[in-house]
Amino acid sequence: MALTGRAGLVALAGVLVVGLVLPSWTGIFLMGAVVLLGVLVDLALAPRVRGLTFSRGGDTSVRLGRPATVTLTIGNPGRRPVRGRVRDAWPPSAGVAVDRHELAVPAGTRRTISTVLEPTRRGDRQAHRVTVRAVGPLGLAARQGSHVVPWTVRVLPAFDSRRHLPARLARLRELDGRQAVLVRGQGTEFDSLREYVVGDDVRSIDWRASARAADVMVRTWRPEQGRHIVLVLDTGRTSAGRVGDAPRLDALMDAAQLLAALASRAGDRVDLLAYDRRVRAAVQGASGGELLSALVNAMAVVEPELVESDARGMVAEVMRRARHRSLVVLLTGLDPAPLEQGLLPVLPLLTARHLLLIAGVTDPRVAELAHARGDAEAAYAAAAAERALTERRHVTTMLARHGVEVVDAVPDQLPPTLADRYLALKAAGRL
Repeated sequence: MALTGRAGLVALAGVLVVGLVLPSWTGIFLMGAVVLLGVLVDLALAPRVRGLTFSRGGDTSVRLGRPATVTLTIGNPGRRPVRGRVRDAWPPSAGVAVDRHELAVPAGTRRTISTVLEPTRRGDRQAHRVTVRAVGPLGLAARQGSHVVPWTVRVLPAFDSRRHLPARLARLRELDGRQAVLVRGQGTEFDSLREYVVGDDVRSIDWRASARAADVMVRTWRPEQGRHIVLVLDTGRTSAGRVGDAPRLDALMDAAQLLAALASRAGDRVDLLAYDRRVRAAVQGASGGELLSALVNAMAVVEPELVESDARGMVAEVMRRARHRSLVVLLTGLDPAPLEQGLLPVLPLLTARHLLLIAGVTDPRVAELAHARGDAEAAYAAAAAERALTERRHVTTMLARHGVEVVDAVPDQLPPTLADRYLALKAAGRL
């Protein structure tokens, strides 16, 4: 049961009547009885809400930062119309701006309402419950009931770096030999012969074919396809740190999506492994149009764990999944302590078989602090920031000595920089 604002107004009017016309206990009891009688009559005549039927529809997945629409259909199998309000409750992270709707369902019909969600976090967002308040004919009281109408909207990682994909695909087509290539990549596969044009690498001239033809012929090359790429997403403590307004893990996921989309177009096989102390998510064997969908669905529910990642277990899992030489892209933080104590001791096991590329997110705020000057507090902050940058450069140098490729960039630049490094490795025939 619920009282409406009209019941309060009627009670206030009764107070005025008592004060001006019947200023006595009799007047108080009389007006109280009138209001109570009106509420009871309204409750008796209000339609029941327990018999209503509910069903949902609409979006089941949405990219982070994009709106989603979920519909709620309410059926009234009773003989009396239902008039009132309905609340479609969702968790705060679902980003529902308006969850209360006016409701008017005639007997034997259905009505559909729409709720717009703008989620603020990745993962599964589940509807809480639907509460219906059916008002009586007098508008003084209402019957109220809650119903569980399940629905889940999976919030996928944002793919803001998608805008960089066309430019990288154009470069990939150049490597593929569909456009003129000015340099020959070492270790690439022979594609075909064509006539020499100004700007071609003279090392690509095929002298035997030129002797048989009337013109100078050059070999065209295309990058090797069918290579295996393993994206390893570190979901340990370092990925929980926030860089700007988002966790570091979200920036790493964005970079992983761009690289996966590019590598898939290049004809390479891409697998995903999310790991800290155990496997949090894995995608293996997906290809073509299914790859990106499988990746984002697997990454959507992954959250950083506040534990130190087990580097030895991570390497063992990668070695178990990648039997042959592969490009292993480790998306992690480049914090010195975890790398020196965890990854560096087991690094030779991984680099002996695979080509390792480590991608990390740099906090632009650290560089800003390093250049800040002013009072004593700013000087101390600049010294601390400069020390952090020096330690980061030291770790990068140590990794390079072990033959590890390193990409270190701010969140907005990490995806395109990582994609460019992949294309450079492919052009050089190192995959």
